[in-house]
Amino acid sequence: MENMTNSAVCKPISYTINVRGRLVDLRQPMVMGIMNVTPDSFFADSRVQTEEAIRNRANQIIAEGAKIIDVGACSTRPGGEVVSEEEEMRRLAFALPIIREAHPDAIISIDTFHASIARRTVEEFGADIINDVEEGKDPDMFRTVAELGTPYILMSVAANLHDMLLNFSREVQELRALGQKDIILDPGFGFGKGAVEGNYELLNVMERLQVMELPLLVGISRKRMIHQLLGITTAESLNGTTVLNTIALLKGANILRVHDVREAVEAVKIVDAMRHNTAE
Repeated sequence: MENMTNSAVCKPISYTINVRGRLVDLRQPMVMGIMNVTPDSFFADSRVQTEEAIRNRANQIIAEGAKIIDVGACSTRPGGEVVSEEEEMRRLAFALPIIREAHPDAIISIDTFHASIARRTVEEFGADIINDVEEGKDPDMFRTVAELGTPYILMSVAANLHDMLLNFSREVQELRALGQKDIILDPGFGFGKGAVEGNYELLNVMERLQVMELPLLVGISRKRMIHQLLGITTAESLNGTTVLNTIALLKGANILRVHDVREAVEAVKIVDAMRHNTAE
């Protein structure tokens, strides 16, 4: 039992990303707070559309301890409507100046799968990170992020660890060949893994992704794998989310992408205290 436990629990890899010339150390896990400037994202409490609501949500994310604000303007929930690039950009163009004015030093991530939106949000609005939930499906995405020089989150839509590692290996090689320096891997819980079982199979072996020697982002907050398993609603899924975030940290997550920032920050502090008070 001891050997099995030790092999499944690991520390985040030591990795530093360059954000606007500032080096950010991901060895200490960070929390990314979700802001959806949409009318239809799956968790209603994450939706903000007015200037006041956007500012209040940004204030909350930072006040509760997150270092990154992840802004999405097109819902990726199952069965959700995919809006036009024009509408997605319109929503972002409205929200980003409000966020930047409220928190000039915050790290802003853009949740998009369009290379054109990645370019505009970085060049026109000073976005810091591109978070691509379609694994480079846009044929211009890899070249675009490499030219922009921003950290890039590559999320897998593969169904299992074997296919994920094969795809990640190929994609990271492509990105490196284009000159992309900072790459963060997201196993993509809830995307292509089925509603429940495939996600837990992946979580059980997630630490094996560290073979890529790249930081890991986990976005597991209030997803179907929690509320469908437990027979509860999305609104009732905070406790399950915290349990899974804690497991993800023990399996090497560098970044937690969450709706509920304070609870995730507390999980990071507790796991960190455990690690610092464990005899080698």
